[in-house]
Amino acid sequence: MTTLEEPIGQDQYDVEVRNVTHFYGRTKVLDEINLKVREGEFFGVLGPSGAGKTTLLRIIGGFVFPTMGSVYIQNERMGHSPPYQCNTTMVFQHLALFPHMNVFDNVAYGLKVRRRPRKEISRRVAEVLELVKLTGFENRYPKQLSGGQQQRVALARSIVVEPGVVLLDEPLGSLDLKLRREMEVELKNLQRVLRTTFIYVTHDQEEALTMSDRIGVINEGRLEQMGTVEEIYERPRSRFVADFIGDTNLIEGKVESIQDQVAALLAAPLTFVAEARGDFREGDMVCLSVRPERVRLGEAAEACPVHCRGIVQDVTYTGPKRRYLVRLENGQTLKADVLAGEVTAFTVGDEVPIGWQSRDAYLLR
Repeated sequence: MTTLEEPIGQDQYDVEVRNVTHFYGRTKVLDEINLKVREGEFFGVLGPSGAGKTTLLRIIGGFVFPTMGSVYIQNERMGHSPPYQCNTTMVFQHLALFPHMNVFDNVAYGLKVRRRPRKEISRRVAEVLELVKLTGFENRYPKQLSGGQQQRVALARSIVVEPGVVLLDEPLGSLDLKLRREMEVELKNLQRVLRTTFIYVTHDQEEALTMSDRIGVINEGRLEQMGTVEEIYERPRSRFVADFIGDTNLIEGKVESIQDQVAALLAAPLTFVAEARGDFREGDMVCLSVRPERVRLGEAAEACPVHCRGIVQDVTYTGPKRRYLVRLENGQTLKADVLAGEVTAFTVGDEVPIGWQSRDAYLLR
């Protein structure tokens, strides 16, 4: 069962997914998913392609009924009602704007379906177009808009009906990198203004880390970990999460000793140190994870509790930092990100000290 502990508190949850399992034919795409999304939260659902993210989102939105399990939206159990009767709206990856309707009619569509008075429709559409910075675009058609403007229309159409939960399925995927980063900021600011619960599906780690209050990481239909952005990045609970979120160095070896939650890991003939939070014992075969930005080179490495020496194999200059690939005595190659000017620049072939503080590395099963 994929279930993760929730902290004790008085949180109000807008979405609760309870023991949801789903099959497409004989293929299991979700495996007993349990998660809770707090009221007013920007919750990211992150995972590789084919992990089950979109299926989970469609189940929450009422587009798919789960094979097993249940979904509650603001304490109301979702049944077989059509999506437009649920207190959710969805922004699709390909936006799905009506090409034959202008901006006003696209945004007003949900209100018209709900038979709202004409004056209310005009007022609400004007309010949300101002929110998404599209005032004056009411009479334009989707083909007359840029990609970013079309994205704003799709968002306006979703929020105009004042849903309890907005579901977003990789809505920025079709935008170029610069525009995508700009839209990330705008989307997060919009959510803060509205104080509406957003559930955002993406496979882009940076996107999830930038925008989310909390993240649920899904892999092969299982919820691997759920927590704040910092918890997910700094304290991953599995090798998959450590490797998928950001970038990391992974070293396999055997626990040689543990004292005060600090472990010595033997990766013959070298010994490394890391935090050992959890049920680890001497003799366990484990994996050590340390982020490249936590790896030290030169004099900074010599000040670490355990360090060794390696040969620089490659140097990449990216402006604010340099990335070094350093091959160790045991054949392992480690990545180290060093701020430009922080240490003397090393070149390929140099022998350098390399190490890290025990608190900057952690053990994984």
